[in-house]
Amino acid sequence: MKVGIMNQIPPMRPHPADRLFYIAVVVISLGIGLVNALSRAQDALRQGAPYDLGTQLLWEMTSILVILLLVPLLLAGVRRMRQSPGRIRQVGIALATIAIFSGLHIAGMVGLRKLLMGLAGGFYDFHVSLATVLYEVRKDIVTAFLIGSSIWLFDRSRKLAPSEAVSALPDPAPATPQGFWLRDGTSRVRVMLADIVWVASAGNYIEYGLADGTRHLIRGTLAAAEGQLAGHNIVRIHRTRLANLDRVTALTAKPSGDFDLTFDTGETVQGSRRYRSAVNPGETAGRAAMA
Repeated sequence: MKVGIMNQIPPMRPHPADRLFYIAVVVISLGIGLVNALSRAQDALRQGAPYDLGTQLLWEMTSILVILLLVPLLLAGVRRMRQSPGRIRQVGIALATIAIFSGLHIAGMVGLRKLLMGLAGGFYDFHVSLATVLYEVRKDIVTAFLIGSSIWLFDRSRKLAPSEAVSALPDPAPATPQGFWLRDGTSRVRVMLADIVWVASAGNYIEYGLADGTRHLIRGTLAAAEGQLAGHNIVRIHRTRLANLDRVTALTAKPSGDFDLTFDTGETVQGSRRYRSAVNPGETAGRAAMA
């Protein structure tokens, strides 16, 4: 069974620490928009046109508002890239994210301007043409790259920085067949071992994917989760991922030595040839089939 690039990567959820980054993006974006509006109004005055700061602010702020609403999209795209094991998949996710971002930004910006101008008794014409669209797309590519790069570096800095929240927690207790507790801040969730499909790393966090589609994102490391789940046929298949071999229904080998595992939920994830020895079809209760 094959699935698309975006479906092979476990979905990511924003965590509370992202608020600081988002606030910084909002403040910087509003500041840039204000400066641009002032500059354009001043340039128009020098060219003999009226000084119309209000209109320039409308153009800038409608664009910025839509961009801010789309920051979570860029956040999700970057974190899917971080979890992707191959450069080709990373490039594919990046291109798809930028294309969606640009399309939504242009549509949202134009729609918002038409709405506001209509409410004010005016009219907005986007002057749709190939040149106009390409002009906006070029700007969107730069914007997405700058915000995406900032997200990447922000996540990397958090990953490298010591985490007081992690160090304050005791070492995880070994899991039992009856399940174990996942701690997420002040809340705790009980998870049954049989329900776990995969476990994936996400910076300072790890995400548990369950058979019913539920996702639990908690603070921790994949190495700690691997030790906690040792002895329960949940093994490492990639440097960023563990898999429950009891839920595997098919193993598809690749010429490179890598492989794909398909679970009884229909999901497919990729494994690395480095960990191929851990995936023995005989260990999957006789259900895994070599493709």
